[in-house]
This record gives sequence, structure tokens and C-alpha cells, in this order.
Amino acid sequence: KFAQYLFNCPEYLECLFGAFKVGLVPVNTNYRYSDEELVYLWDNADAVAVVFHGKFTERIERLRSRVPKVRTWIWVDDATCDCPSWAIPYEQAAAASDGRVEPPWGRSGDDLYILYTGGTTGMPKGVMWRQDDLFVHLNAGNMVKVPEDGGLEGVRETLAGPGPVLIPACPLMHGTGAFTSMGVISVAGCVVLLTQRHFDPIELLDTIESRKANALAIVGDAFAKPMLSALDEHPGRWDLSSLVAIISSGVMWSEETKRGLLEHHRSMLLIDAFSSSEALGMGTSVSSAGGAEHTAHFTLGERVRVIDPDTCEDIPAGSGRRGVLALAGRNPLGYYKDPDKSESTFRTINGVRYSIPGDWAEIEDDGSIQLLGRGSVVINTGGEKVFPEEVEEAIKRHPAVRDAVVVGIPDTRFGEMVTALVELKDRTSFNSRLALSNDGVISAPTEDDIIEYVKSALAGFKAPKRVFFVDSIGRAPTGKVDYARHRSEAEKFLAESAKAGT
Repeated sequence: KFAQYLFNCPEYLECLFGAFKVGLVPVNTNYRYSDEELVYLWDNADAVAVVFHGKFTERIERLRSRVPKVRTWIWVDDATCDCPSWAIPYEQAAAASDGRVEPPWGRSGDDLYILYTGGTTGMPKGVMWRQDDLFVHLNAGNMVKVPEDGGLEGVRETLAGPGPVLIPACPLMHGTGAFTSMGVISVAGCVVLLTQRHFDPIELLDTIESRKANALAIVGDAFAKPMLSALDEHPGRWDLSSLVAIISSGVMWSEETKRGLLEHHRSMLLIDAFSSSEALGMGTSVSSAGGAEHTAHFTLGERVRVIDPDTCEDIPAGSGRRGVLALAGRNPLGYYKDPDKSESTFRTINGVRYSIPGDWAEIEDDGSIQLLGRGSVVINTGGEKVFPEEVEEAIKRHPAVRDAVVVGIPDTRFGEMVTALVELKDRTSFNSRLALSNDGVISAPTEDDIIEYVKSALAGFKAPKRVFFVDSIGRAPTGKVDYARHRSEAEKFLAESAKAGT
């Protein structure tokens, strides 16, 4: 296992494909992890080598003795420090062989790629993908497709010239960035990386124009909303005509944001791919100038069922009942060194093996689905199930709201109380009273304003009982949120509020 502890950089993809070529198993590493999480991940993965950016040298110095399985450290120069004596400079390692490298044990479609995913609870879990299965999934979604069973000759016949140009705006350390980049490189495409380590929509839009990008990979509104704000603020500044598609996966992408983006470039497609680390191809939502799909509304993949989690029977379309998504076909082998979790997620039903990560949905009359969210963070309030993402999207439609997270807080009466943390667009006016003035100027809403706004769109029991305003939601680079952290934060706010008698 060869772990990659890197920000986005060319070395990340060089190492990824280099590991594939020499028959090693690449392992992603979240660069936001704490010491304890890093030690757990590298030990759990049985990593024998780690490639890392110089910025992380001091941290690795602290924990190196705690990961004795790691025998080789490869240092990537990022102008932050000199290479430590215990590491090998990346350029030296890369120049160590000038011939074609073949691993002594050979290469096979059974070779693995392990994607560690944090999920919403617990320590990271390593999802084991066979390279052959992963290639078939990525090839199916590529702009250029090669024959699945054509071998190298089929590749040569298909790829007559350079493939598409992709910009992954999201981190390569997570599935959306890694999978889209792998897919493009596998068809002779070009991956263009942003140079800043914090997302800057101006840099992104400048790069789309200068590099004539054909595709962009993002993770929902965390990336799309800043892009839209920049485009609205500087209309006509960027030539986006080369852009064929924006691809998003991992979190919900709102209908309002999609509509806004299409106003700036009407000939592109906005592809909301509903997938997870454990299940690729569960559904898609495609928006174009002809119309933007509703938030969290997807067309099911051809091998997907909506089933009752207890009986494993199909949920009838249009019944109003809720079920979990089950994906058949080429799925991961399981979680590395976690047979119990593998058995609960990858289940065989009537002789067919399915991936069931725990995503809940309602299936509509036409067979499409309305995604509700991951069951592991579902809130049980008074016997009713409330899916946080559904309430979050309702809150984020308020014109004064930038972002929101919804969690369940223990409650003696209802079991759990729906509680919202809200980030406003105007962060300086949390305590002002008015929501909308007659001239259309948006002022900060109050707690009651947010609660009533949600009740106007959803059933009353889904509306938050308490709302706390925060400076920033603090999403990860992937656009995802740490529900456990936000739950603790909400509990602290609630305790402080009770103490103050508010």
C-alpha cells in the first residue's frame, strides 16, 4: 500500500499511475486529518510507503515512530522546508529508473485501488475497488469511451488524438476529484490543476478560459455558489465557450445555483452524479438551458433498486414510501479489514450482490427518485424520521442564507430535536430583525424567520426547533460536513442559550 499525503499537484497523479504500473495499491490520505486519524489510517491500510508535501514534514516527525510499517518516505518540495534526512526527494525517486517498469508479481485487473472514506461517523474505512471494475465504471461516464473488452487494440483504435481537458476544482484525495481525473487520463486527456490550496473562483474561471477546459469537476454548492457569485459580479469577463460540462458529486447541488450558472453559459450541461465511494452510478441529474432539474431529483441508474431495508422488497413507484438505494453490478470487494461492515453494506439478495451504502429516497411515479440523505445521520423526532439534507436545502433557499447544517440534539420529549446551524450571506448583521424590506434589500433573518420559512416548504415536524447563526459552516474541501462536530457545536450553543435563558 502506497499512501498519498498531498495537496492537488502533478505529483499526485504521477504517483497514482506510477503505483498502478508497479503493482502497488494507492491509498488516499485526507490532508485535514489529525495525528490520530493519520496514524489510524496508515496502520489500518498497512502502508509501507508515504509520499508527502514538505508542509507536512513537522507533523510526520511527530508521528513517524507510531507507524513502523511505513519504511519509505518520499518528500515533495513545496518550498516550505528542506528534505529531512529520513526521506527521499521526489525528483530523485522519480529519476531512479529510466526504463519500462514491470512488477515482479505482474499486473492484473484484480489489482486494487483503496479509497478511504470518512463517512459521517466512525474512523475512515478503506473501500476496495478492483481496477478492472473501476475502469469500466469510469469509462461508462467518459466523454470518449473505449470498448470494454477490446484490450489495448481497442484503446489504440478509439483514441485517435488527445482527449478532453478536465479541471478538478475539488481535492484529488477524495473520490470525485480522483475518479474524474483517472477517467480523463485513461482516454489520453489532460488534467489541469489549480495552483492555490484554497478554492478561489477567480483562479478557476481564469484557468477555464486560459486552458480551454472542456470539463470541470466540483462538489455541489460549496464550489458552484462562489463561481456563480464571481460570474454575477463580473458579467462577460470570462470566455467559457470551451466548457462542455460541469460534473458534481458528493453533496446536493441546488436547482437555483444551476439556473444561475446556465445564464452565463447556456450551451453547457450540468451533470449531478449521484454516487458514493461504495457505489458508482446510482443516478444522474442533467440540467441544460432547457431546464434545471429540481434539487436532489435524479434518474435512477439501470442497475439500481429502491428497497425496504428490512424486507429487501422493492418500494412501489409513487407509493410515497421511503426506502434505501441498492446498486447491483460491478461493486467494491468490501471494506479493507472490516468484514462486519462489508457484510452490512455489500449484501446478496436473491443471488445478486448489491452495494447498499444507506442512502434513502422516495421513488416517484415515473421511476425517478427524490434523494433524502444518508440514513446514518437521520433524525428521529417524536417517531418521525427527518433527513438533514432535505431540511438543509429548504433553509438554503432563503435569500439571506449562504449555507446550513441540520443535526439532531437529544431531547427528553421528542427523542431528538431538529436543530439548524445557519451561515448568512451578510455575516455582520446576525442580530438585525428585518428579513426583506420593501425595496428588496435582504437583511439578516431571525431564528423565527428561518423556522417559519422551512414550515412554508416542509411538514412542520421537519422544521428546526432551534436555529443558531454561525460565522461559517466550515465545510471540508470536498464540500461535505462533519455532522458529529456540528452536533457537538449545536449542543454547546443550546447549553449556552439555556444558561442565558434565551
